Amino acid sequence: MMLSGLRRRCKIVKICSIAGMYSTEAVASVENRVLGTRNPRTSIAPILKQWIEEGADVTQPQLQSLVTRLCLSRRFTHALQVLEWMSDEMNYDLSPVDIAKRIELISRVHGLEQTETFLRSIPDAKIGFKIYAALLRCYTQHKSLDKAEAVMDQIRRLGSVHLTVFYNMMLKLYVQMGKYEKLDTLMQEMTEKDICNSATFTIRLNAYVAASDIKGMEKLLMRMEADPLATVNWYTYAAAANGYLRVRNFEKAMTMLKKSEHLAGGKTRRLAYESLLTMYSVVGNKDEVYRLWNRCKSLKNCHNSSYVSMLSSLVKMDDIDGAEKILEEWESTCTHFDVRIPNLMISAYCICGQADKAEAYIRRLLDSGKELDGRAWDRLAGGYRMDNDMEKAVQAMKKAVLAKRPGWRPNPFTLVACIKFLKEKGDLELALEILKLCIENSHISVTSYDGLVSYIHGETTDAEPLDLIKGDYQIDENAQLLDRQNRWLNVKDGQN
Repeated sequence: MMLSGLRRRCKIVKICSIAGMYSTEAVASVENRVLGTRNPRTSIAPILKQWIEEGADVTQPQLQSLVTRLCLSRRFTHALQVLEWMSDEMNYDLSPVDIAKRIELISRVHGLEQTETFLRSIPDAKIGFKIYAALLRCYTQHKSLDKAEAVMDQIRRLGSVHLTVFYNMMLKLYVQMGKYEKLDTLMQEMTEKDICNSATFTIRLNAYVAASDIKGMEKLLMRMEADPLATVNWYTYAAAANGYLRVRNFEKAMTMLKKSEHLAGGKTRRLAYESLLTMYSVVGNKDEVYRLWNRCKSLKNCHNSSYVSMLSSLVKMDDIDGAEKILEEWESTCTHFDVRIPNLMISAYCICGQADKAEAYIRRLLDSGKELDGRAWDRLAGGYRMDNDMEKAVQAMKKAVLAKRPGWRPNPFTLVACIKFLKEKGDLELALEILKLCIENSHISVTSYDGLVSYIHGETTDAEPLDLIKGDYQIDENAQLLDRQNRWLNVKDGQN
């Protein structure tokens, strides 16, 4: 009897194990089907429906995990479709977290009007902290000030225990929109409510820096040094140094940088040194840059991030020879290949009009078996564009958009220059091929894709191609000025 019972239990365990394996394989399979569908114009709903019709199953937590993965890959349209399918087809009761995600996804994909339509369908009982937080994020992202303030009024009446989070979100919005008087009023309210935290002071300090309001910055800095609620650390003085750099007061900037370095310690020491040496490069003080670089190297295991900071600093000071020596040092000592470093060097070569050196460097990397991402080819395409070699620019851009790196987009100026060149040349097939790769790999939105396709076919005559993709890049006059100077943030982007 005991042996028979043991056999039955073993059989049950085996069956459960097989079922668990099948469940894991099923989840992997449905994820593969969805994640493998990269064209944002292809609906996910029929794929999920077919999965169910085949007799398989998928749980709500599995779908929630899929939504998270899609969002991480910036596939917001597909993530929204999965959430809609969960609710509309599977009749799952969406949690406040799911609803909040759906609000933010609708805002990203369709805009505020449809977001507010969906909001009206949510039962009052489910509207709480997470919903208000999501809605406030939507309004702040769209810079819809009046509506954000209206939500803030509702939050005040709600009396959430997370008031500081909401207030800080509004402070950031006021900073972004340059509404410094409203920012002062809100911060005064926070002071009266005794809900300021360290982040509040940091936001306000950054606001003064952004506005180049040095007197306000200095006054707040003195208050922070005296207020126990305000955490004064290396970043505080680094922010103040940035403020002085903006008005080219290098003497006071140097004083702040020294204070910042003095407070750098513990786990943040490396990050502090990396940040400070890049700021010394703005001053043009190469001795201080190398001094902090040596301090970085003296720490245990010199990180790739330190090489990124050092290389970008030398490039800012137009010291390409010095950058090449640091690159050689990295190549001889690195244990982990970091594509940011070659990308930064490729950018430097292209900015200096040395696209031939960038091309040779890329060839050397490929010959040694290194894998490059789309950014390397994107920067090379930009270099060719600067040299007016559009044939090579187009070929490099095609290689760039083949990449499937989540969250990355090609240089907008180079992309539209290539599309414009191909249209004028009459090679519409290649232009459409590049755009198809862009949409399939989520480099541009559906709206931008449709606009550029219309432009290629001559259906859009009243807009420049750059205007058709501005929504994807938030291109402003300053960005266009930088491009005209052949410096579309290439060095900065090399650090991302």
